[in-house]
Amino acid sequence: MKPTKKRAASHPGEIERHGVESIPDHDRNASIADFVRIAWGGSNSLATAVLGAFPIMFGLSFFQALLATTLGVFIGACVLSPMAVFGPANGTNNAVSSSAHFGVVGRIVGSFLSLLTAVAFFAISVWSSGDALIGAAHRLLAAPESETLSALAYAIFALAVLVVCIYGFQLMLVINKIAVVAASTLFLVGVAAFWGNFDARFAGAGWGWGSASFWPAFVSATLIALANPISFGAFLGDWTRYLPRTTSRRSLIGGSLLAQLLSLLPFVFGLMTASIIARRAPHYLERADYAGGLLAVSPSWFFLPLMGLALLSGMSTGTTSLYGTGLDFSSVFPRLSRPRATLLIGIGSCILIFVGRFYFRLFDSITTFVTLIIVTTTPWMVIMEIGYLVRRGYYLPESMQVFNRGQVGGEYWFYRGWNLPAMTAWILSSVFALATVNIPGHFVGWLGNLAGGIDVSLLAALILPTLLYPSLLRVFPEPCAVFGPAGPRWVPCVAVPIEPIRSVRRTDASSRLASAAATLERGGAE
Repeated sequence: MKPTKKRAASHPGEIERHGVESIPDHDRNASIADFVRIAWGGSNSLATAVLGAFPIMFGLSFFQALLATTLGVFIGACVLSPMAVFGPANGTNNAVSSSAHFGVVGRIVGSFLSLLTAVAFFAISVWSSGDALIGAAHRLLAAPESETLSALAYAIFALAVLVVCIYGFQLMLVINKIAVVAASTLFLVGVAAFWGNFDARFAGAGWGWGSASFWPAFVSATLIALANPISFGAFLGDWTRYLPRTTSRRSLIGGSLLAQLLSLLPFVFGLMTASIIARRAPHYLERADYAGGLLAVSPSWFFLPLMGLALLSGMSTGTTSLYGTGLDFSSVFPRLSRPRATLLIGIGSCILIFVGRFYFRLFDSITTFVTLIIVTTTPWMVIMEIGYLVRRGYYLPESMQVFNRGQVGGEYWFYRGWNLPAMTAWILSSVFALATVNIPGHFVGWLGNLAGGIDVSLLAALILPTLLYPSLLRVFPEPCAVFGPAGPRWVPCVAVPIEPIRSVRRTDASSRLASAAATLERGGAE
């Protein structure tokens, strides 16, 4: 028999053919360096500098803001980094990998989280880059400034990002190889440009370290910085699925950690420039117009580098945000190919970008989205990482594809496609964490004053699932089949028969859920 010729992996000029089905070994041609560049490029942008400006907006001094930012990035990177191991192990994205812990239907939780995150950071990327580009063009080329022109810039950025995402991983990788080096260089040029006007003694609102007014602002600033690495939790598998399955877990975790720590450059750039804006043009920060303030205090020779930075960073951050959501929703709605799902999500995101920019206060929009990301994504990640340890890294990639293929049954079917211990732990943790949010003047949960006005939502999002999930696994043991030959670690299992995988007639997501539920109900009645 003539041997079957292996197809070459997609190249940058070819639309990516792989969806969420497990990537074949012969197409896993990415490296750790490729992964680090994409993860780094997603943070190495003006959008991150915008987040870096928030601690100054909250009233912190420069050194208080620097500590809060560094602490937030480091904690977030530590929580995020283990999420890199799922891609090479299963050859698919993290939302589909979550089928092993949340159930093949419960994995839609990860899809929801990726959508929420993508919209938030795609919007921040388009807003910041579009405003910076229009403002710099106005000052450098005397181009007019208007909401119409801003809207046109947003549309052009969004369209460019959408095209790259439709073409897929290889083109995104090429762009990030260029963008991370060029953007880093431009940020360093920016630091030099503003150094003469920078004063590290900037006192902010003048709060003393540890004072009653200091803590709410400090914790809120830490959470804003932490949200940036946390936002990648649902996306790391989009890029690591192209790495060989033999890739070292230590390299994966270390590479993810390094990529996030490198994002301190744009964060610090944002802190520095925001402190200058607060002294020389505070009215810009009062209306949360960081881009406008940056242009107001910039030396004229920096306008051209700023335009380049806006273009590069908008593309790198926008593509890493939008790509994964299109990929994942092609599995939730199998009638949509990956390019079509990307186009649909992109159009919806663009509508929300314009509504959020022109009809709502930008500052409130960003803080609300960031808060939702932290309190919902952190428990999901903690449950995934505990599940990895409990399962000893043992997974069945084919059984993860049941939902995507219009099937029911298999090792990860659990209860009608939902794994109740994981879902219960996630819901309770997310709801309680959301209730304890306290961002003064923007969002305060009904338990927001539980700790005397200090926001403890992060602690709730980390501690509650760490306690609840293992406890629930003891009360409601999972089938022994999901743990592999070595068996479970730390928790019991129960020897129950696994329902065989079988197809259902309909293929759209809602019909599949209804069909599966009806099948099980008939079985129970019999």
